[in-house]
Amino acid sequence: MATPHAVRDRATPAAPNTGVVHPLWVRITHWLNALAAIVMMLSGWRIYDASPIFPAFRFAPSITLGGWLGGALQWHFAAMWLLVFNGLVYLALNLASGRFVRKFLPVSPRAVLRDFIAALTGKLSHADLRVYNAVQKFAYLFVICDLIVLVLSGLAIWKSVQFPLLRELMGGYDNARVVHFAAMSLLAAFLAVHVAMVALVPRSLLAMLRGR
Repeated sequence: MATPHAVRDRATPAAPNTGVVHPLWVRITHWLNALAAIVMMLSGWRIYDASPIFPAFRFAPSITLGGWLGGALQWHFAAMWLLVFNGLVYLALNLASGRFVRKFLPVSPRAVLRDFIAALTGKLSHADLRVYNAVQKFAYLFVICDLIVLVLSGLAIWKSVQFPLLRELMGGYDNARVVHFAAMSLLAAFLAVHVAMVALVPRSLLAMLRGR
């Protein structure tokens, strides 16, 4: 009779992790969403400067897009349609393929806190990029919700008369502008943290470029 040691010796060694991390459709929609969000944010800063919510705060023209109010509006609306349609495709494919549940759920406050502490102490593993930790799950779910709020508050500002219910849900036109600004600020914070994390784990960028 073979001993347990002999059975372990004859066992097939574990194959290296060579599976696909991100399928092609995820990579395409990710980069299109990123492009649209950045264009909307930079052009939105120029639009904000034309009528600031907080008069004491303005964005430097050098970090805005559009050159003037009319140009910024054209960039903003063009990127808006890209974000809306590409975002709908991203969500639809994630839900239809079951990827949304596999990648982002379940997530709990306790798990997020645990992984957040592990990240701060340098103990959070990134060995398998196909598996999201709780902090990543929370961050991606958060930014999806934030982008939805951005689009809805933007509609309440752009088509305030045509969407009175949406405008009132935002607390009126002026409050809709505040909601839109707050959602934009949270998106900017997410992008800053996201880029920092990519710098710490550059393999994640390669995976989003080539899929592995």
